[in-house]
Amino acid sequence: MTDEKKPTTRRELMRPAQLLGLAFIAAVFAGVVTAVSLGLFQGRGNASQNAQTVAHALIVGGIMAGIVFIVVLLGISMLLLAIKPADVTKTVDHPVLYDSDHKHDKHDKHDKQNGGSGASAP
Repeated sequence: MTDEKKPTTRRELMRPAQLLGLAFIAAVFAGVVTAVSLGLFQGRGNASQNAQTVAHALIVGGIMAGIVFIVVLLGISMLLLAIKPADVTKTVDHPVLYDSDHKHDKHDKHDKQNGGSGASAP
């Protein structure tokens, strides 16, 4: 009766729609911040200067949004390529940075027996 959940695999963590969604959200954020910082909502001067300022802010904000979209999309895609294909379907239930065979434990025991100098005997 216990509902045992399987650990989440890496493939379930990042699907293509999630990758595009994350890049789109980052692009919209960068575009809005750029446009607002360039004076999108400032109503100074006459109407022609205001329209010119708004148009410039929207153009630069759109360019920035496009650049951020491509950079985030490529950056996360390259990080996902660093994962081994065999590891995508396996579940990760141990610390990622530790070796699976714990080689460091053997060296620590050997160092303690040799006085802890860290140098191995020939």
